[in-house]
Amino acid sequence: MKKVTYSLLFTLISMSALAQDAEEVAVTPEPDIWTKIGDFIFTPVNFTDEISMPFVIIWLLVGAIIFTVYMGFINIRGFKHAIDVVRGRYDDPNDPGEVSHFQALTAALSGTVGLGNIAGVAIAVSLGGPGATFWMILAGIIGMSSKFVECTLGVKYRNVHADGSVSGGPMYYLSKGLGKRGWGRLGKVCAGIFAVFCIGGSFGGGNMSQINQATEQLVSVTGGENSILFGNEWMFGALMGLVVALIIIGGIKSIAKVTEKIVPFMVVIYILSALFILFSNFSLIPEAFGSIISGALSPKSMAGGLVGVLIVGFQRAAFSNEAGVGSASIAHSAARTDEPISEGIVALLEPFIDTVVVCTMTALVIIITGSVDPTASSAEGVSLTSRAFASAISWFPYVLLVAVILFALSTMISWSYYGLKSWTYLFGESHFNSILYKTIFCVFVVIGSVLPLTSVFYFSDAMIFAMAIPNVLGLYIMAPEIRRDLNSYLSRVKSGEIKRFK
Repeated sequence: MKKVTYSLLFTLISMSALAQDAEEVAVTPEPDIWTKIGDFIFTPVNFTDEISMPFVIIWLLVGAIIFTVYMGFINIRGFKHAIDVVRGRYDDPNDPGEVSHFQALTAALSGTVGLGNIAGVAIAVSLGGPGATFWMILAGIIGMSSKFVECTLGVKYRNVHADGSVSGGPMYYLSKGLGKRGWGRLGKVCAGIFAVFCIGGSFGGGNMSQINQATEQLVSVTGGENSILFGNEWMFGALMGLVVALIIIGGIKSIAKVTEKIVPFMVVIYILSALFILFSNFSLIPEAFGSIISGALSPKSMAGGLVGVLIVGFQRAAFSNEAGVGSASIAHSAARTDEPISEGIVALLEPFIDTVVVCTMTALVIIITGSVDPTASSAEGVSLTSRAFASAISWFPYVLLVAVILFALSTMISWSYYGLKSWTYLFGESHFNSILYKTIFCVFVVIGSVLPLTSVFYFSDAMIFAMAIPNVLGLYIMAPEIRRDLNSYLSRVKSGEIKRFK
């Protein structure tokens, strides 16, 4: 089994490293296995002649709606408690785990608050108009429930090793959770499929697409074709690869120490810049919200909001909030707690911060500044947002450059951890396997800075979305036990059995 999996993975790596822009290929080759998987994942389901949605998006949205209702709207009623937990009011330093609730949250957020918040939102609003913002917010709110379920399971079925380190995520709760129900073979197959796609997604959407967009923005701001980096993009890639290596070599503790500083800083800087523009155009805010509400129910807005944010936005980032994909549960499984539900409740804050707050800020700036461009391609999302901010703040492209680099860096270091845990799940927790994966990941940072990535984007995005297929299936099966655990946890919090330490 390992030999076959190694073969598949190194075939994937070779394809990524050698991929060329589709426009440069004179003869279209026969579709490979990854392209076929991508075609299946993105198979459109037609509602009308004008409205269609990829199968995987329906899979994710239906799951989010079901989990929201089945868990008694935990995304709403658990919000205040989530704030208390992340503030450390229930922290016990003697609980098993490697990082605090806050560090786990920032580590997972660093993988989701990325270029999709900048590029994807711009394209979504351009495709669907201002009304797309409403559907973006709704998708984030219901996605909070999916995130709660998967991150609870991540802690519940994690492995705590003798040295105190932790391994968790869908690989473990699919194999162990389904195995407990007598479906061991199905669980192992689902876990293996998830791990393979997670590794591929870490090299593509979680790495190469991030550094590629950051490099493009750097070259653009520093002079375009006159930039010293034009034609020498590999130098920036090598520098970023070195920075990534220095961070990830220490594992999740090192990553969490960086993300707990980077994530709040970059989110605050970005939001303050957006607020400056919004308050400078305060009189236009009511009109902007009016256009969002009035356009929310038009077919064009529905397609733009749901498909734009969750598909187009993700093709240049790591998915708007990843709810249902399962990746964030890998980071949350390292949280220091003996109550899995508590970390699941913390995790529901992710889609709120990522989508409801940050993405909405971007959308409002684009709407108020009149920067909507229906002709923009998905590759122009960052430049579109840059122009929107620059129309009010002339020097903002430099601020955005810093944000893009930090967003890209934070996404890469989080996805390196996701890919690493999937890699060691398949091949063992040895030091050699860990160093091998980290080396390959850093090499891909350099590759991503120079490659034209049209074809890479397609199958790397497909692999990350493919992670949702086995993951959501497992969530459906294990949802009843999570609801029982949730009811027990909330009753113990109410009775005082679960003590508040601060």
